[in-house]
Amino acid sequence: MNQSISNNNLPGQHGLTGWIFVGFLCSVLLVVGVLRNQGMITPQDDAPVSWKRSLRFEDRPNGDVAVVDPDSQLEVTRFQGEQGFVRGTLRTLSRERMRRGIGAGPAFELIGHTDGRLTLLDPATGARIDLESFGPTNMSAFAQLQTLTSSSQKASQE
Repeated sequence: MNQSISNNNLPGQHGLTGWIFVGFLCSVLLVVGVLRNQGMITPQDDAPVSWKRSLRFEDRPNGDVAVVDPDSQLEVTRFQGEQGFVRGTLRTLSRERMRRGIGAGPAFELIGHTDGRLTLLDPATGARIDLESFGPTNMSAFAQLQTLTSSSQKASQE
């Protein structure tokens, strides 16, 4: 009654089957790796520029962020309160300037496109932030800077 069962005739026990599986798995990993390196998002071409404004952003001792016209040296507006999105955006661009040893002197460019998109560009480093990617509320914090001309207006969103 002691009969040994031989595995030689069972399906899937061929040496070739294992190598086919390994080859298939390597092919899948290779395709995934190539697709990840190519990026799945196709960047949009920039629409024509509708308007452009140069601006400098300066920290004030009380924690406000002053927006200054670099040509007239007049304060255009001041962001008061937390202003998380504005501060985070400016911190990102400033960090790149610090990494490259560029001071805070050069102005940023706020660019409005004909399709409604808004871009904050740092000509000193080439870094850019497409503001519409963060939603209309966050984009509006910068969009208001298009038309402001006097120092009497303040932006105080908290």
